[in-house]
Amino acid sequence: ELSKAFYALGIIGVGEAAARTLAEQCGSLAAIENATVETLEEIDSIGPVIARNIRDFFHNEGNKVMLQRMREGGVVFPDHKEIKSKSSLAGKQFVITGTLSQPREHFKKLIEDNGGKVATSVSSKTDFLLCGADAGSKLDKARKIGVEIIDEDQLQQLL
Repeated sequence: ELSKAFYALGIIGVGEAAARTLAEQCGSLAAIENATVETLEEIDSIGPVIARNIRDFFHNEGNKVMLQRMREGGVVFPDHKEIKSKSSLAGKQFVITGTLSQPREHFKKLIEDNGGKVATSVSSKTDFLLCGADAGSKLDKARKIGVEIIDEDQLQQLL
């Protein structure tokens, strides 16, 4: 995936979430490479520091050589594939907590593949808390601020 390949470049300040947002908004590595600082700053969650870091990375001669060698060696930076899902997860933010039947990464991928986003902490922006057994403070906070709490079966129903 473009977001994972972009994240793997190790650009300072570009974490998994920013890499995913950049992939979704720009669509290709070439578009990210050629974007201006101003264009990058217009993307949700990309501020001036990260925008400059991205621009500096792609203008660095050593990085240009590295990327060229990677491409020559067979590394592919695929274009982002737009999610065509009509799932009710599209645009929704989830937080995952507790012990589930499979690793959290499985559920994170499932949610993201269907248009949802996964955050690490509960906030007013959280739409759903996917909750397993032995949940703790995230469950308490979700109840306190009125976040909808669902289990694995309810997640499957949403899909």
